Amino acid sequence: MRSLRATVENDAEVAVALKPEYEAAYSMICSQIKDQLPEKYKDSMYPSLSHFAKEYVTANQNCIDAIGKDKAELCRPDVVVNRFLIGIQLAMTLGMGPNKFQFQPFHKSCRGENPEKEGGNTIDLFKLGNDFFRPCIHMEKSVVLGQENIHKIMEQIKQGDNVVMLANHQSEADPQVVSCLMNELTEYGEEFEKMIFVAGHKVTTDALAVPFSMGRNLICIHSKKHIDADPDSKAARQKENMRAISGMLGAFKKGGTLLWVAPSGGRDRRNVETNDIPIAPFDSKAIDMFRLIGSKSKVPTHYYTMAMVTYDVCPPPDHVEAGVGELRNMRFTPVGINVGKACISVGGLESRHDFCDHAFEQCEKDYRAIWEAIK
Repeated sequence: MRSLRATVENDAEVAVALKPEYEAAYSMICSQIKDQLPEKYKDSMYPSLSHFAKEYVTANQNCIDAIGKDKAELCRPDVVVNRFLIGIQLAMTLGMGPNKFQFQPFHKSCRGENPEKEGGNTIDLFKLGNDFFRPCIHMEKSVVLGQENIHKIMEQIKQGDNVVMLANHQSEADPQVVSCLMNELTEYGEEFEKMIFVAGHKVTTDALAVPFSMGRNLICIHSKKHIDADPDSKAARQKENMRAISGMLGAFKKGGTLLWVAPSGGRDRRNVETNDIPIAPFDSKAIDMFRLIGSKSKVPTHYYTMAMVTYDVCPPPDHVEAGVGELRNMRFTPVGINVGKACISVGGLESRHDFCDHAFEQCEKDYRAIWEAIK
């Protein structure tokens, strides 16, 4: 069985020499970033952005080396430069400053169709996010397992039922990875465009993450830790959470809702001593909330697990960081998803831990199966 380990043992990317055309692309990106960054942000932001650019250009070069130029239009140096700079420009206009985009508790994907409601945006940010991370996915070696369960889910959605995917979470690119894999390795890419992701505060406040987050359907919920961190805004954040839950209940009452949530409350972290990547334990209270919403909706609601191996695409820091603006690393790597069988939602309070434990054990088992399947 393939080891459940990160491909590198520290936060820095393994040094890879850039070919002249990609070195030129990297230099052009860095030059443009220096020109575009406001003076007051250059000292604090340029080092991390230039690092991110180097990682991203390297991942694209590795992609084209692996699959050939004829299959890698998205990885051409000029295309890489343009795509990266668009991402940075959007981060500066939508993710920071006086016109920073304000997410509502129930956020609808920004596709550039309604600039007035999208903070002036005219770009399909769903597509931009997929195109940005797609070159980092070695699709020929990636897998989607549990396709029979995906088919069942789609049938239930068509009937007007709701489906909640209980997933482990490894990379901030997870929503884009789901879209890319479902689009290319299943017949349900269009249906998964409608998926709603439960998001924490970081993906809606980190400048680089904001444009990509805008491209997804989101339920924005503040974690208890985040709420308690600032007593002055605690009441406002609790009120926003209530609006988010109310919006979620409304969607469930309508039926046909497909929801993704990470019950762990965050990304899986590498064990720095062993280099293993265990999946983070599920929080039974988080699962309880979604089971309660499903019950209150009076619409049949089903719960499935979605195991994900995506860590190497954009590895998180080894330790949880309170703020935003983390150093970003990128890899060109195989990824995988394994959709498990439906978890039987029975019993009340007395059985909630059993339900959570079963969901976690199933997700962990399916997680290991992905590693075995990735060649």
